Amino acid sequence: MATVLRTPAAARAEALVERVGDAPLLTLGEGREPGVERPTTRALAEEPSRALALSDVIAVRSGPGEALIRLAYRLGVPGHALSQPFRRPQAPRLLATVETPNRGDRAGGTALRAGHFLIQATRLPIASFDFGPAARHAPGVERVVHGFGWLADLAAATARADGAAIAERIATQWLRANAAPGKGAAWEVEIAGLRLLAWLVHAPLVLGGQDKGLRARLLAAIAETAGWLDRRAPAEPAGFGQVAAWAGIVAAGLLLPQGKPRRLYGEAGLVKALGDMVGEDGGVLSRCPAAQLDAVRLLTDLLACYDAMKLAPPPALGVMRELLVPPLLALRHGDGSLGSWQGQGAIPAERVAAVIAASGVRTRPLAQVGGWGYSRAKAGDTLLQFDTAPPPRSKHARTGCASTLAFELSDGPQRIVVNCGGAALAGGQVPARIGQGLRATAAFSTLVLDNANSTAVLLHGQLGKGVETVEIDRRMVPRRGREATRIEAAHDGYAGRFGLTHRRILTLSGDGTELAGEDLLVPSSKNGKRGKIGFAIRFHLGPGVEVQLSSDRRGASLLLPDGRLWQFRMGGDRASAGEITLSAEDSLWVDGEGRPHATEQLVIEGLALRSGGQFSWLLRKTG
Repeated sequence: MATVLRTPAAARAEALVERVGDAPLLTLGEGREPGVERPTTRALAEEPSRALALSDVIAVRSGPGEALIRLAYRLGVPGHALSQPFRRPQAPRLLATVETPNRGDRAGGTALRAGHFLIQATRLPIASFDFGPAARHAPGVERVVHGFGWLADLAAATARADGAAIAERIATQWLRANAAPGKGAAWEVEIAGLRLLAWLVHAPLVLGGQDKGLRARLLAAIAETAGWLDRRAPAEPAGFGQVAAWAGIVAAGLLLPQGKPRRLYGEAGLVKALGDMVGEDGGVLSRCPAAQLDAVRLLTDLLACYDAMKLAPPPALGVMRELLVPPLLALRHGDGSLGSWQGQGAIPAERVAAVIAASGVRTRPLAQVGGWGYSRAKAGDTLLQFDTAPPPRSKHARTGCASTLAFELSDGPQRIVVNCGGAALAGGQVPARIGQGLRATAAFSTLVLDNANSTAVLLHGQLGKGVETVEIDRRMVPRRGREATRIEAAHDGYAGRFGLTHRRILTLSGDGTELAGEDLLVPSSKNGKRGKIGFAIRFHLGPGVEVQLSSDRRGASLLLPDGRLWQFRMGGDRASAGEITLSAEDSLWVDGEGRPHATEQLVIEGLALRSGGQFSWLLRKTG
């Protein structure tokens, strides 16, 4: 059933739909239960996100002639035969220079000038780097090197004339190792799409050297890659990889001669792929903040290609960029950097701010939680992020994590409670062998039963059985004479194995000085099981937080790096099956550059009855 999005961006989308004459409602794609209307009561059951059928909102406008050209190109008729049927195909050349508002990392560009890549805080010498398909590097390294993401960094750190010589040297090595489309990381569809777009957007840098032979080889590689993506993009699974492939195709159709048929073909594919990647509230279905950030950046680059050719882009591209920004803003902490969710580290504030500024979108953080699934509450200087949705489905997951009902808490620029993060950055400074552990429920600030993950963590970033639905209830309640934000959520990830549902209630006071929590284990059937089960409630602490346990071992003082003081206290727990202890243990936190930091965690653990239990705690600011 059709559902109207109520975010500010969606309101602008609806107005734009009316102007272009398409259907006035944003519709949902196929979900697990088609036809189920979104509940209007306070209590919502969050099912796995349903994709936004963007092509139903603002279809690519074309007359009968353009529709026929698109069909013929999809069937394999060469673009030159469709655009200029009585002329020979033109040699590859670029029709315009693109000026993108996106900016790269100056530190990365400076490192390139010094002769090495700087990726995930690791220096890799260019001269000895193996660009070949048989080489094995960390996924983040392969993405930057083979996707030519380093071109943006180089452009940010040097003048074009100086940077062209460096780009020429690296491109020569890369082309020598990857002479034709083939196997290896360089020819993953996502990376090939990113590479094609980078070549076209930063063409003056990569094609501006003195080697005329290299220029000809690169232009041939651009044309060849575009043709290869024409065939591969339709078969790529839904997600950012498919979007990147279609974006590369559209950019090639804009900037290469006789490219109109390719552009028309690519625009239709891109709009559909965006709808398949993004949920109804603008959050990507992978629930990954890095993918959300990458999507905004990619659309900004692509829209700059339209500006270079003085062509109007399909309205859906601008609408989608506006929809993507509010969910991203909802995951920014007080220091401007992102929370550690779905395998990512805390992406730095400077990078986030630069991408949002380049997009030109001015809006507020997402207020209504739908498929994106991260509840946000702010009071005073205190900000709470709460994972209140199922993990992404395996077909959408990038580095899927079992993080349901985990939370992060910050006080101004200081992080108090965090998640470990960084599974997607494993292989750099984070050892690859611990990457799988960083995806586990125990790496997140939530309750764990019997050392088991709430959702099965599989290899290659995939997820198995576990959490299917999350019930959520958000309301304002009186607390100490002021209104407080109360968020209650429950997941069924442990119901099948242990017969228990985990329910968590977080209440943030109106002045931001208290966060009261309750973790409840509720029998999932009328006849609860007998016996006991081990549990642990973990609170991973931010970098630099100093912990001092109280003398009665039921509380702790948390001294933040800037001198702020918070107190942690356990409540009087019920339905326990033995002693419940509070301890401080070692932990780690991975920053946005992929650097691990030794930290600590508070752990409440003990035995709970299979018939259920209730465990309360309080975080209070005292200085």
